[in-house]
Amino acid sequence: MTTRRSRGEGGLHWDEARQRWIATATLGFDGRGKRITRKASGTTKTAAKAKLRDMLRDKADGLTAGRSTDTVEDAVRDWLTYGLAGRAGTTAANYASIAERRIIVPLGRRRLRDLSAEDVDRWLRVQATEVSTRTLRLMHSILNRAIVRAMARDKVRRNVVALCTVPAGQSGRPSKSLTLAQAYALLDAAEGSDLHAYIVLSLLSGARTEEVRALRWAHVDLIGDPEAASPVPPSIAVLRSVRQGGDTKTRRSRRRIAISRRAVDALVTYQAAFSAPPAPSALVFGTRHGTELDAHNVRRAFRRVVAAAGLDPAAWTPRELRHSFVSLLSDSGIPLEQIARLLGHSGTAVTERVYRHQLRPVLEEGAGAMDAIFPERAKP
Repeated sequence: MTTRRSRGEGGLHWDEARQRWIATATLGFDGRGKRITRKASGTTKTAAKAKLRDMLRDKADGLTAGRSTDTVEDAVRDWLTYGLAGRAGTTAANYASIAERRIIVPLGRRRLRDLSAEDVDRWLRVQATEVSTRTLRLMHSILNRAIVRAMARDKVRRNVVALCTVPAGQSGRPSKSLTLAQAYALLDAAEGSDLHAYIVLSLLSGARTEEVRALRWAHVDLIGDPEAASPVPPSIAVLRSVRQGGDTKTRRSRRRIAISRRAVDALVTYQAAFSAPPAPSALVFGTRHGTELDAHNVRRAFRRVVAAAGLDPAAWTPRELRHSFVSLLSDSGIPLEQIARLLGHSGTAVTERVYRHQLRPVLEEGAGAMDAIFPERAKP
């Protein structure tokens, strides 16, 4: 004789019309007091029982909000819709493009509750043959945050993505720096162009291109205070950037940088070209309407100057002026700690990791000191 199931254990019955066993589980009540019922089916009673156990286990784990049919695509699209608040439009568009091509296409149909660490490992391994390490880490981060959001809404039991290590991807476009001869050629080619002062200031101060584009005249001191007890050189105050919200990349990025005489001369000449003295609140490098320069337009104008300097315009971007600044200082013997402060880095770790190829590869201070202490013996 079949024993009746206890209350809360769900039920099984044969559906003659569908020719399948049906498992039914009551998972509680929604906010309106309506009973939440889930059903699953199997061709055999054993298969239906297994699905009933899964539904009851999900109930015990608190996973009543999600549907068994929720997919990875559902989780990713939900995060793209609600998880990007406050991000710049370009950032949101970039994340959506990467998610669409690199996550939803290969993994989107996978049921969220069936996604395993092995699935994620295989996905990462395949993608690593096509994209750079940086893009691979971004893809992993997007999927990870999507699953975390799904967990917070009781749609999945655990986040298997967080258990997976990101492998090394393809080598991205390497950053590089101008040689001293190339830097001179670029500065000469920039003479008379609309971008002359922009290029001079970027190359000779090490400011980020988004910081230079946000610079206002109130933050530019072209005179300094040479008569003070401790003379103050001409300088720029880096307080803003064109990033979302206008903040600099980090707190340490807010800094005042002394600028060279050549940069002062370029800015003075640039300022003199205005029909009237610019207002302190005006952008130093703005459009004719006083709005911020568009990054694409800056790159386009920069490449024209690069071509005039006899360099490959497709091989150089404005951000590499900052890398060139590091390279030229390092070749001049400036210590890494001082370069890090000029760049607005909180320590030398980022400077060394990001600009390692620009830094002088041979540490000469020790050898120089030892040569002074122990001079070479006179040969007999």
